[in-house]
Amino acid sequence: MNTAKLVVIGGDAAGMSAASKVRREHPDREIVVFERGRHTSYAACGMPYFIAGQVESSDRLIARRPEVFREKQNIDVRTLHEVQEIDTEQRRVRVRDLEHDTTFWESWDHLLIATGAVPIVPDLPDIDAEGIFSLSTLQSGIEVFEYVETRRPKRAVVVGGGYIGIEMAEALLERGLEVALIDMASEVMVSMDADVAESISQAMRDAGVRVFLRETLERFETDPQGTLRAVVTDRQTLEADLVILGIGVRPNAGLAEAAGIDLGANGAIQVNRRLETSVPHVWAAGDCAESFHLVKERQVFIALGTVANKHGLVAGINISGGTTEFPGVLGTAITRFQDLEISRTGLSEGEAEELGIPFRAKTIDSLTRSHYFPGTARVKVKLLAEEATGRLLGGQIVGGGGAAKRIDTIAAAITARLTAEDLVYMDLAYAPPFSPVWDPVQTAARTLL
Repeated sequence: MNTAKLVVIGGDAAGMSAASKVRREHPDREIVVFERGRHTSYAACGMPYFIAGQVESSDRLIARRPEVFREKQNIDVRTLHEVQEIDTEQRRVRVRDLEHDTTFWESWDHLLIATGAVPIVPDLPDIDAEGIFSLSTLQSGIEVFEYVETRRPKRAVVVGGGYIGIEMAEALLERGLEVALIDMASEVMVSMDADVAESISQAMRDAGVRVFLRETLERFETDPQGTLRAVVTDRQTLEADLVILGIGVRPNAGLAEAAGIDLGANGAIQVNRRLETSVPHVWAAGDCAESFHLVKERQVFIALGTVANKHGLVAGINISGGTTEFPGVLGTAITRFQDLEISRTGLSEGEAEELGIPFRAKTIDSLTRSHYFPGTARVKVKLLAEEATGRLLGGQIVGGGGAAKRIDTIAAAITARLTAEDLVYMDLAYAPPFSPVWDPVQTAARTLL
């Protein structure tokens, strides 16, 4: 029987996935989880839809509460407990009980660091002014919802045109606010190529969002009481009584770095395929850790809930005594803006160029269903393939209902190292309510032959 004590830092996707797997394998093993927030195992990706009023309660975003882990799985989850130091020599962590303002040391035989990522917040005056928010934890989403409910803001500025920025622009429109979005890039969604991303910014403008590209946030204006009044860019001043910062995230790896644990890609905790760090018996998983990219063939930092849950499972299997490896990522992601669905996987043109991979790229316009079937919508598909071999490298999709989940077919093909020709002849399902006889991803692949 494995009785080695496991301490987990972080009680969300990766941490609780790992702890739950260890518990299933070892019913009597001691497992302690420290979470500095109030919540465990919540769907952070659902926060914009809760703020929009499309999810009836923040409780619906919680998959499993701390008391359930304690009572049903015998996992000692301690919320409002912040780990402040990792001592790898004596195998212990220093913990602060935030509720009672006390500090203590907790020993471990194995330690899993699952501290996630934190929002990038610019170092600007008045960044802490009332009305300026970043979304990261469930509590931060609750605070935005309560601010909208109680303060009734009229004008919002979203800073950043990534996933959070696009989803929050939709959410705030849904709540009746005037919404502007600023981004320093030439298009929203910098993980996609401009010829595809321009469809997103146009859809946002058509819906009433004022989209300002190639603009840089410079400062905020507040009233004498310190309440937000405007956002100032290098080009203009935008009145605002609510700001959402969606600039991006960085790995929350400060604890690991201070403990002498090696960092890797973009400052994430360096791990091998088993999710082991540079220090024996210390593991890392989720948004704080790096991952191997299947096309780039190098370590990268990708903060996605899907990856975090898989990291947690792999770490949990290995901490339990198993032998498995995390195979890697493609950066597959999906979102929407109102009726426009958006997805991507693998490499963009810019990434392929950066890697020095000769490639071919084609973008096609098609339909989500047979042209005569009610409810069909436009869809744009872009595929990249390696010049010499035809091996698929990446894909991007924007379109109406039923468009975006087609990215999974492309992701599966890239993972299997299939070529564009393989995708053309793949035996995909067809019926008029679901697809044209040539599915749009296959039509795109045909143009690469």
